Amino acid sequence: QVQLVESGGGLVQAGGSLRLSCAASGSIFRINVMGWYRQAPGNQRELVSTITSGGKTNYADSVKGRFTVSRDNTKNTVYLQLNSLKPEDTAVYYCNADILRTPHSAYAVGYWGQGTQVTVSS
Repeated sequence: QVQLVESGGGLVQAGGSLRLSCAASGSIFRINVMGWYRQAPGNQRELVSTITSGGKTNYADSVKGRFTVSRDNTKNTVYLQLNSLKPEDTAVYYCNADILRTPHSAYAVGYWGQGTQVTVSS
């Protein structure tokens, strides 16, 4: 089995910062893309940022210049640094990872974490 566990959410004032972490564990051969998504009440889940195993990053326009994604491949962990937070960043943040479980796996499977709440007060 594979498990993704997020941490680091919380309540912060506008302009503040948070750092989210997501650690993958279990039967893992290799992790390809890791990423963060978020879902606010009444909205669909949306992409925030992704990072490949080689470190190539991608960001939603709404977070460019404020959020930074990184990963530690030795720890199977992805991070999201959230700076200059705005009330509209309030959402549940979910970690996602495309994982090959064995060297013989034909394709990677996407796994999700349980989510961590980020609340930004004005």
